[in-house]
Amino acid sequence: QVQLVESGGGLVQAGGSLRLSCAASGRSLSSHVMAWFRQAPGKEREFVVAITGNGGTKDYLDSMKGRFTISRDNGKNTVYLQMNSLKLEDTAVYYCAASEGVVPLTAVQAMGRNGYVYWGQGTQVTVSS
Repeated sequence: QVQLVESGGGLVQAGGSLRLSCAASGRSLSSHVMAWFRQAPGKEREFVVAITGNGGTKDYLDSMKGRFTISRDNGKNTVYLQMNSLKLEDTAVYYCAASEGVVPLTAVQAMGRNGYVYWGQGTQVTVSS
């Protein structure tokens, strides 16, 4: 049974930084596409960024480019999201997700949220003015 546990969320002032972690257990996810999504109050869950199993390819939502960086440490079965220059509109619950098995990033992304079969419980990020 795969479990994803996010951590690192919290309250931060606008312009500040946070680093989220997502630790996987149950089996190695080194070949899986992993991603971060977020859901703000009253809004749909939206894609933020994804990374391939070997970390070589990343896919960012355009509005996140230059501020957010995804990385992974397969030895620790963990994926990270470094968030810089945080804005009020970044306030949301951030979720970690993983694809099922070895699936190309383009195929996973084409399926949207349905491309991810494993989800964490989320971690709250609140950006204050």
